[in-house]
Amino acid sequence: NRPVFKDERYSHLCHSLLQGPGGDPCALPNCKYVHDLEGFLVAKGEDLGKECYVYKTKGYCSRGVTCRFAKAHTDAEGRNLKAPHYDEQASTTCNGISVELQVRLRKHDYDFTRSKELIKQAERIRDERKQREEQEKVTPAETPTGCVVDDSPVGRDAERKPAVDFREKLVLSPLTTVGNLPFRRICKEFGADITCGEMACAVPLLKGLTQEWALTKRHESEDIFGVQLCGNNPNVLSQAAQLMHEKAKVDYIDLNIGCPIDLIYQQGGGSALMRRTNILELTVRSCSALSESLPFTVKMRTGVYADKSVAHELLPLVEEWGASAVTLHGRSRDQRYSKQANWAYIEECAAQAKHMPVIGNGDILSYEDYVERRAWAPHVSSVMIGRGALIKPWIFQEINQKQAWQPTSTQRFELLQRYCNYGLEHWGADTKGVESTRRFLLEWQSFLYRYIPEELQQSPPQKINARPQKYRGRDEMETLMGSASANDWVKLSEMLLGPVPEGFSFVPKHKANAY
Repeated sequence: NRPVFKDERYSHLCHSLLQGPGGDPCALPNCKYVHDLEGFLVAKGEDLGKECYVYKTKGYCSRGVTCRFAKAHTDAEGRNLKAPHYDEQASTTCNGISVELQVRLRKHDYDFTRSKELIKQAERIRDERKQREEQEKVTPAETPTGCVVDDSPVGRDAERKPAVDFREKLVLSPLTTVGNLPFRRICKEFGADITCGEMACAVPLLKGLTQEWALTKRHESEDIFGVQLCGNNPNVLSQAAQLMHEKAKVDYIDLNIGCPIDLIYQQGGGSALMRRTNILELTVRSCSALSESLPFTVKMRTGVYADKSVAHELLPLVEEWGASAVTLHGRSRDQRYSKQANWAYIEECAAQAKHMPVIGNGDILSYEDYVERRAWAPHVSSVMIGRGALIKPWIFQEINQKQAWQPTSTQRFELLQRYCNYGLEHWGADTKGVESTRRFLLEWQSFLYRYIPEELQQSPPQKINARPQKYRGRDEMETLMGSASANDWVKLSEMLLGPVPEGFSFVPKHKANAY
């Protein structure tokens, strides 16, 4: 029931008028969209600025006269313009779903023979293993010495997949809602090595839902990019992985078995898979065998319960089943984001991996935190950063340069402006796109406000789970940016995206911004 901007269908301008007056008339007799161009432009209101970022960078704004910066790219007669440098074939993003694929998925016309065969193969390997274990229980004294030869291409003895090197990298965590494409662009500019899309549920992907496929979109700056899948059924997850391999441009696929969200957990997905090892084995074996050129990774927590960690038992099994890497968040599902991440336990688990890289995750907000955690866990191959990147996305730059960076309020405001520009390019520069950008900006601001400049800290460096002290910034803008009030966040958004719609209110979605 959270209030979000809803753009009524009857308020949309008909596509026949999108490029301005003088085009071909609408051919649909029962078209429900607006055909009064002058009335629409009056209702749209004044432009939000003199320059359209999309037109400036691409040479053409597809939103035409509905753009909230339309005067920057319309002529004296109100027609939409194309700049001489515009290239219709050029695109800065990829993935998403085509109409043809959407129809095939909805008609159940897509060939999933490959994934079904892999599931059967994984079931056979699992059943043979269980049979051997039962025989060993019956005749323990006759246990032969030596090794068992497994002809299967799946497992620890299989050739390791070198397509993506997960060692010594700074990895941006997949972040639901806030880890969108514009935010990932910001993190890439600050030095993140590997990025991953927001968690996408397997069932909506197989149904061809546009909003779920939007989570797989990738910007050209993301040179190593993965998609994270979530589900509770090995057949469905295997088919979704096959779909990503064949129809999306991704460098690896990640399986989420650490999601603490109640809705996902109660359906048997997310962190519930840590308790359903039979299902997990089939999923990892089948997906990791899908392609030698597409690594399959797993992201997990320490376990479901705070007093019963199971990751040390699960991690060697996941490696045996064929995973290319594992990310371990040092908290249980019950803990969510409370207390400290257990890096001693992360090290204990990482030491058990034979060849597979283990990526540590949790509580890194500064270069000092990074150095300290790497010292605590020498067997960890890389580090993944989530909330730390939301609070200060320049943390990747700090780690690479081995020193803290203290941006001024002007630099931080320019960062927000850049995010808004990327948002308008991604979601559109019309009213709906502006309000989508505003919503995601406000969600991000619910983390950003927690940053405290080092000069104003009582005992730097800042710790991620320490509630920010009350302080007055070095100028009024810095004070506003540090406010915990959602009303102040809305004021910031109005400086960047114009006035909010009538009756607008904002409540942060994520509980992860709490302490």
